[in-house]
Parts: sequence; C-alpha cells; structure tokens
Amino acid sequence: MGKSSIVKDALILFVIAVVLSAVLGATNEITKDRIAEQNQLKKENAYKAVFTDAASIPEDPELQALIAENAAGLAENGFEAVTINDARPAQDASGNVLGYVLDITTGEGYGGDINMSLGIRTDGTITGLEIISNDETAGLGANCANDSFKGQFAGKQTESITYVKTGDAGENEINAISSATITTEAVTGAVNAGLWFAYQCMDVGQ
Repeated sequence: MGKSSIVKDALILFVIAVVLSAVLGATNEITKDRIAEQNQLKKENAYKAVFTDAASIPEDPELQALIAENAAGLAENGFEAVTINDARPAQDASGNVLGYVLDITTGEGYGGDINMSLGIRTDGTITGLEIISNDETAGLGANCANDSFKGQFAGKQTESITYVKTGDAGENEINAISSATITTEAVTGAVNAGLWFAYQCMDVGQ
C-alpha cells in the first residue's frame, strides 16, 4: 500500500468521524430538551402522587431560598449525602397551605443516587413517598419503589423514622427491604433529612 493511499484512507476516516460527531451532536441537541421535559413531568407526577388532595403544588422562590440557607444545616445534622432539590407548598383550591412537597436526592444508595418526592402535612404527618429514580439492584434495592416499602411511610407523624429487620415495625418504624439494608438506610435517611428540614426550617409541626 502506497503512502498516498494511506493518507487518503486516513482522510476518509477523519471525515467520517467528523460527520458522525456532528450527527451525534445534533441528535443530542434535538433530544436533550425532550428528555428534560420528560424528567420534569415525572417529577411533577411524583409530587401529585405524594399529596393527592392538593389542588396545586406551585414553585416557591422563598422555599428555594430556605433550601440554600439550610444546606449546611443538613450536613451538620448528619445528612451530608442528602440534597433537597426542591420544596413546594401543597395548596387547596383557595390557596391555603395544606403542607409541603420535597424533592430529595441521597447519594448513599447501593447503586448510587436515589431521587424521591416526599409529602408532609403542616402537622408533620407524611402523606406519601415516591421514588422518582434509582439505580438499585433489581429484585433487591430496587424494591424501594414498590408500594409494599414506600407505602409504609404514609401516615407517620414523627420527626425521625427508623427501620427494623424483624417485620414487626412500631409506630415510628418501617420494615426494611429484605436483603437490601443499604438501600433501606439510604431512603430512610433521606426521609429523615426531609423531616428535619420541614420541622426546623418551615412551619411544620408548629
């Protein structure tokens, strides 16, 4: 093979690579907005699911400011791996605040981040928990998204929840996911971080 042939082949490969890169870039630009819209819709549906009797769950700049102001407080109280991404009031048809919906992410899952929504009434009662996304092990930690696990949090009225492995959970306890203690601890810790924020930084329980 001559030198000119090698150069020609190299140029062809280079052009193909440039074209493919351009196509991939264009595809990403086209799809990224759509993906973002789908992710936001999933979050909005999760918000509604955890506070079903709310007529509206609007964005609230003041609550966003509270999140920023109290980020250090989360870490100081043992929630270093937890981030509160969003907080919104759950309102009735007249605009009265029934409680709050939080968007929370913990980095302590077995497979990485677990993102969830949590509903809390103004008296501190948890209205629901929804797992928005997770990378936990199928058939084990991924069961955190099942009603049999997440449904245990609804109705609890406490500032802190613990878990048991015996299957005999008490008033402020939930049953752990079988063979998935790390996931159970991660979700429970994230819920407790949300409760801390609600009780300490908003008017919950007052």
